[in-house]
Amino acid sequence: MKTDSKSRKMALYEALKMGILTMQMRPGEDLDETALSEEFSLSRTPLREVFRQLAGEGYIDLRENRGARISEMSHTTLRDFFLTAPMIYAAVLRLAAKNARADQIARLKEAQAEFRAALKSGTGADRALANNRFHEITGEMADNVYLTPSFHRLLIDHARIGMTFYRPTDNRMAENLSDAAEQHDQIIAAIEAGDEAAAGKLADDHWALSRDQIEIFVMPAGLDLPLGDLPRKTPA
Repeated sequence: MKTDSKSRKMALYEALKMGILTMQMRPGEDLDETALSEEFSLSRTPLREVFRQLAGEGYIDLRENRGARISEMSHTTLRDFFLTAPMIYAAVLRLAAKNARADQIARLKEAQAEFRAALKSGTGADRALANNRFHEITGEMADNVYLTPSFHRLLIDHARIGMTFYRPTDNRMAENLSDAAEQHDQIIAAIEAGDEAAAGKLADDHWALSRDQIEIFVMPAGLDLPLGDLPRKTPA
């Protein structure tokens, strides 16, 4: 019975995680605990255990006496995303080149093969999730207790943004995705060679490749201010 309960908890965890990453569950959306309990045959205690795990990983927010909701994607969080993403990606790839094990490199190559397959015949969700998995493995390689939580949170929003980014609407966007796949190959080579400087430079190049297209997605029409320059609102 414990094994069965554990499998139902894992099923709930995976369903919520995938629903959030693929934007089937919208940022800020409230979670219906009663409906989820019935759907996955879980009582309140194991349900809340899954919620706490997801909250710790940055997928949802737990609010006192107000239940759980999907993590927001506000203008403030997106601005912070643009400010910190290049720094975090560079640090992660440098550490990955320094610390990666042979088995992790093999898994990274497998993830890259899945990413290329998704680019060829997958959906936007397939592509975003495959890209997310590739970068998750680089985070495992970096193995840094301070960077890991921030990197995981960054990947959640990058995947959600990528649900539009990985559905190219013109030739330029399609070419960018092809270039991104090529850069993944170069990242693998730099990590395999233990070349920290090259890995850091590739992180900058990889971010620059996607930044303009991501900015088009997140910037409202007619708004000229760069996301990183907007003042942070503080509570009154």
